[in-house]
Amino acid sequence: MEHSIEHKVTAIVEPLIQEKGLELVDVEYIKEGAHWYLRLFIDKEGGVDLDDCTNVSHAVSEALDRDDPIPQAYMLEVSSPGLERPLKKDEDFERFKGKLVSTHLHAPFQGYKDFTGYLVGLVNDEIVLEYEGEQVSIPRSLVQKTHLALEF
Repeated sequence: MEHSIEHKVTAIVEPLIQEKGLELVDVEYIKEGAHWYLRLFIDKEGGVDLDDCTNVSHAVSEALDRDDPIPQAYMLEVSSPGLERPLKKDEDFERFKGKLVSTHLHAPFQGYKDFTGYLVGLVNDEIVLEYEGEQVSIPRSLVQKTHLALEF
């Protein structure tokens, strides 16, 4: 159920966010305790600030009130994706080539469910990482999530 809500919300809000020169990075619809949260993660070159989040929140609130894709009450949060930004779209895998990323899988691949390595790119629907001196090609169908990792 939540999955289709995330898709409906994306269809409604992404054009509004793009009009403001911003990118919709991710949509999360999640229940925490007794409350539902709709979280929108936005970004732009150089990062987003509080004004960007506030402007998007107002524009998106009006559109969601009008189209009403979510049956229950929820809290809307708009923020930056942070330093460990998720990689979702094909363009993300192109844009962040060479960066350190972590990939978590639904099921083990070559005996592991977690890989951290330097992103080589997306090739034939596989995420290619430089991992412990070798290239690993992980089928995207096994991937639960991939995000930028912090280097220390």
